[in-house]
Amino acid sequence: MSEALLCIENLRVAYPRPGGEELRWAVDDVSFTLQAGERMGLVGESGCGKSTIGRAAMRLLPASSQVEGRVTFQGQSVFDLTPSELRKFRGEAVALIFQDPMTRLDPLMTIGNHCIETLQAHLPELSAREAKQKALATLDKVKIPASRWNQYPHEFSGGMRQRVAIALALLLSPKLIVADEPTTSLDVTVSAQILQELTRLCAEENMGLLLISHDLAMVAEYCDRIGVMYNGKIVEMGLTESVFKQPQHEYTRSLLQAALHIQTVDEAEGLGTGDWGLATGDSSSPIPNSQSPILRVTELKQHYTIEPNFIERLFKGQSQTIKAVDGINLDLYPGEILGLVGESGCGKSTLSRTILQLIRPTAGKVEFLGKDLTTLSPQEIRAERRQMQMVFQDPHACLNPAMTVGQSIADPLLIHHMADSAKAKQQVLWMLEKVGLTPPEIYYERYPSDLSGGQQQRVAIARALITHPKLLICDEPVSMLDASVQSQVLDLMLQLKEEFELTYLFITHDLWLARFLCDRIAVMNGGQIVELGPTKQIFANPQHPYTKTLLAAAPLLARA
Repeated sequence: MSEALLCIENLRVAYPRPGGEELRWAVDDVSFTLQAGERMGLVGESGCGKSTIGRAAMRLLPASSQVEGRVTFQGQSVFDLTPSELRKFRGEAVALIFQDPMTRLDPLMTIGNHCIETLQAHLPELSAREAKQKALATLDKVKIPASRWNQYPHEFSGGMRQRVAIALALLLSPKLIVADEPTTSLDVTVSAQILQELTRLCAEENMGLLLISHDLAMVAEYCDRIGVMYNGKIVEMGLTESVFKQPQHEYTRSLLQAALHIQTVDEAEGLGTGDWGLATGDSSSPIPNSQSPILRVTELKQHYTIEPNFIERLFKGQSQTIKAVDGINLDLYPGEILGLVGESGCGKSTLSRTILQLIRPTAGKVEFLGKDLTTLSPQEIRAERRQMQMVFQDPHACLNPAMTVGQSIADPLLIHHMADSAKAKQQVLWMLEKVGLTPPEIYYERYPSDLSGGQQQRVAIARALITHPKLLICDEPVSMLDASVQSQVLDLMLQLKEEFELTYLFITHDLWLARFLCDRIAVMNGGQIVELGPTKQIFANPQHPYTKTLLAAAPLLARA
């Protein structure tokens, strides 16, 4: 047999613990090999050590981490590389696609400069023109148009930033890509295109792929082999088909059961069996006529103007307008869960921020509980926001790194004068337990940097729910969670919905999740809602070509 591309032997990793806490292995005695051209998936709950393995393979762990074992790449020990060898190794031999694209992108650099810097550092022999041509071709593979070359990361949606991060990983044609949740914030169509591109590269260029993900359906579709991680250990490893058809470990079975629960298919109707609909029970008319909407959006527009730079002004002389939200009409009724689906960059997140008046609309009205929010003063809007909260797509960006978890969750209670410090702490500890962060006393004192991506997302959900709002806008709230925790959080959200009479606007790119959870679905494309209707109707009889494309691209986890 030929020499393995990547070989991990008895790897153990422990992070430094504050205050002399007992040593805990984040990765505990993990061994596996990856051959050239092979696609391997690593799945498991957030915090189980998946990402730590990816970082250990590239020596990206904190200097104070305790590491035991051996990692070799094409027979050479990664832990023995000199600084100059390590710099060449990262990018040219192995590339990492990070879970959070904003940790990979410099906010002060344009997207074009990111690409040029990477190419100049590793391929200085390329001319400026050749480097730009290569970069544009790679960006085109991930559907980033050349017109976005001079824009900055903050001008991109979360999904489009992730596409840029993937392009940067592909620029140098590495022999191995470690993809850590590479499509978490991408819609199904772009996700499928990128994974098909990665699969093609594995076949044509003998490139290896280590895909770290909680999306079991995606791993089943694109990986040859799968390793299931739990509590720092690989508890099951084998060919994807055999692991999914005959799971041996109890944890693997629970993961599959949770994923299939969300993708449940009613054999009689070919539709979801979730009974989260409104009390009418009539899918053709799910909203009682007597109800007034809790939220009404009328002809809402959010247009951005991109001013040309000096050179562009010489040749074109005009600015470019991006219609992120372009004439949206939407009613949301009390107790309803309305799903908003569409590709990254279509305007979903912009619409949610405009509804909350985090950004003022170009035109149109937003009425919440009978009040037109677009006419209110900043102080009046702040008071209204106690009743309408948001769970953001990127928890790392919305949590203050200098505040503990307890302080972050208690903050809204103190801002709105809903509790004093002692009562706030009691409520925060209760909420931490509700979202599965136990024991709550320990998590209360931790900082966001001490948590995994999935744990950060749970903190963000707890903070949004702490004021008991009437409307919760959820922007991909469970996209970073594994299937089992995803089910727990969704069940929690449904439980709290009944307990506190909540209404949800649920933004997601996961169609099966939308089908499981939502009463109605609005499909968004190019800043407009192209189709709106009851969930069952959308899945059984989609009318718009774009809706049909989305449904065709969504990976489905087949039953064993």
